[in-house]
Amino acid sequence: MNVKLHTPKTLRAGSGMSSTKQFLLSLLATTVSIVLTFGTAGIIDYNKKQSAKKEMVKMVLYDMDRNIELVEKADTAFHEAVRIQKDIALHPEHYDSLRFMFGPAMELITMEFPEVTEKIFSTSIETFNTIGDVNFVNEVSTFYMTRHKYEEIVLHQFREVLEQNPVAQSQKSLFAISFPEFAIINRHFLNELKKYRNNCMRMMNVSEEDLIEFSHQHKSEGSGQSADAERDEMIKEYEDDLILINQAIENRNY
Repeated sequence: MNVKLHTPKTLRAGSGMSSTKQFLLSLLATTVSIVLTFGTAGIIDYNKKQSAKKEMVKMVLYDMDRNIELVEKADTAFHEAVRIQKDIALHPEHYDSLRFMFGPAMELITMEFPEVTEKIFSTSIETFNTIGDVNFVNEVSTFYMTRHKYEEIVLHQFREVLEQNPVAQSQKSLFAISFPEFAIINRHFLNELKKYRNNCMRMMNVSEEDLIEFSHQHKSEGSGQSADAERDEMIKEYEDDLILINQAIENRNY
């Protein structure tokens, strides 16, 4: 008996099995396409968030450096005042020629810190969400708290003491101010602020080169230097004129 074997209809060309295979291939291609599309979008979104995070971190660190620069300026002024005060203590006869050399220290009574970045950091919930590092946020908060303590303990007290004792008025007024005490307290705060700043740099893996590049992008070159030079020249001219006028008054016994 002859038995004929017939190919099942489901295996014939164009049959349901072939359609199923084509469907599965199509489904696989669609799935891969979706994965690639959303995966790529996810990667792009992640990279954008990381970029925004690094920019925000550098913005905060840049603001820290601007704060520290002002405290360093005060550090220099206080130590220079100590040097002059010691000179007058050893040589009282130098008072008249040196009493106007306290200019840099006198300028500290008008010193103001930038607050824009601090306010953004402290009040914007988006900042916390973008940075996403609790330890970094705490360290930055401590930095700004320390800066405020510095203003209260050093600058505000110095302003009050200076108002009560104008150093150019008399030696008694000059020695009523303890410049060595202000100098050592100022140095303490300066070291603390630098410590918090360096901790933040390490936490977020930001290099000094990164910060320098960010600084160049957000600061017009030479503008600060020219302003400082102009101010110094103006102060020197004022001091020279004042000395000349006072000498004339003394010579004429007014």
